[in-house]
Amino acid sequence: MASHFSGVLQLTDLDDFITPSQECVKPVKVEKKQGKSVAKIQIEDDGSYVQVNQDGGRQKLEKAKITLNDCLACSGCITSAESVLITQQSHEELFKVLRRNKASETEHKVVVVSVSPQSRASLAAYYDLSSSETGRRLTSFFKGLGVHHVFDTSFSRTFSLLESQKEFVERFQRREQDSKALPMLTSACPGWICYAEKTHGEFILPYISTTRSPQQMMGSLVKDFFAGQQGLSPQQIYHVAVMPCFDKKLEASRSDFHMNKAETREVDCVITSGMVCTIMFFLCMYVLKMLEEENVSLNDVKPAPLDTMFSSVHGDDFLRHSGSGSGGYLHHVFINAAKQLFGEEVKELTYKTLRNKDFQEVTLEKDGVVLLCFASAYGFRNIQNLVQKLKRGKSPYHFVEVMACPSGCLNGGGQVKPLPGQNPKELLQKVDELYRADSPSVPEEDTHVAELYQSWLQSVGSERAKELLHTQYHTVEKMTNGLTMKW
Repeated sequence: MASHFSGVLQLTDLDDFITPSQECVKPVKVEKKQGKSVAKIQIEDDGSYVQVNQDGGRQKLEKAKITLNDCLACSGCITSAESVLITQQSHEELFKVLRRNKASETEHKVVVVSVSPQSRASLAAYYDLSSSETGRRLTSFFKGLGVHHVFDTSFSRTFSLLESQKEFVERFQRREQDSKALPMLTSACPGWICYAEKTHGEFILPYISTTRSPQQMMGSLVKDFFAGQQGLSPQQIYHVAVMPCFDKKLEASRSDFHMNKAETREVDCVITSGMVCTIMFFLCMYVLKMLEEENVSLNDVKPAPLDTMFSSVHGDDFLRHSGSGSGGYLHHVFINAAKQLFGEEVKELTYKTLRNKDFQEVTLEKDGVVLLCFASAYGFRNIQNLVQKLKRGKSPYHFVEVMACPSGCLNGGGQVKPLPGQNPKELLQKVDELYRADSPSVPEEDTHVAELYQSWLQSVGSERAKELLHTQYHTVEKMTNGLTMKW
């Protein structure tokens, strides 16, 4: 299959790289000449590249220009083209809206912040608080800035899990007629989606679930249901999502999530849990930096009651979904499929580690026959192996939970970084423990979500539900001047 990346950037041995701790690496442009010639490339003290020929001649090389069309959205680097997007989606933009609200009644917007549970766990680890206590203090902090509502994306994830369960059962039942119905690959990770669209195109896209991610589910809830309930137009709401990775900025910017009639995005701004600095192009500051700029520690903020409209809570505490720290898609889809398709009640899942801890398997067997075979594949190494198995027709899986980051969303590139001397693995373990300390909830038992299916979407599986809770993907088309894609 021909590469869909521009000529200046080619994938060779793709590796996992999620820590934005060094400058974006832009390759140099080398003019190809006929005949065999040997030359060396040196990096000067100022960072420029010089080609040294066999005869000793030196030629300064021009850096190749890399755009978002070349970006894998892996959070490992930030290109100059991405810096524009990051500028538009930063805490500074949120501050602009809040300042404008205080200065003008005519340009006033209702500001909504939705916080991911992975971000909450990361900040909890940094401030040595519980996840729920962090959520209450974040609610207080944001409202003190002028934010009107603070929601929890675990609530919107319930929609994602229910829709994923329904979609899988439908795919499984039509597997004989549709060769690409299975395996169903999750779609909540935009880094993985970006990679799939750009490198495997039409081959891989039919396998990917059409169910929206929790971020974009919340986008539908806020800009459609919430706006109507409050008597507001979608443009009158400024929706900010706090997420564990930079990829979510690219997801929010997709044309599929732009409300053309209302001329607004469903998610206006994405900021991340921590702070990351790129040396050459841009300084990105997010929730942690916002707290520092206000000269506030989250430990000093008085907790506030949680917004319960779009939050999964019980009393003053948040609820979580069972399964992985990336949302538990495998866990919930497996249990539901076992019951719906085979009448089997599964209480606990037994995970079998394969090549590494980021590639695990779960199977349902009866009388020696494998009825369901699920897997989780985290990190690009495992993703590549999965795709190659699919291409060779050797994949045994019915469903795969796919995430670009090793260890999943809790280890996202936008999470709070380890303190000096702090072991990254120990920090990740602490974040994981805080995430799992919240009480689990069952999607099918969420009465608030069930009510919304009726009042907002008319019914489960309705055309309105398909429009607001699902999406589509696009292959990257070659053009004479480069590449184009629907972001």
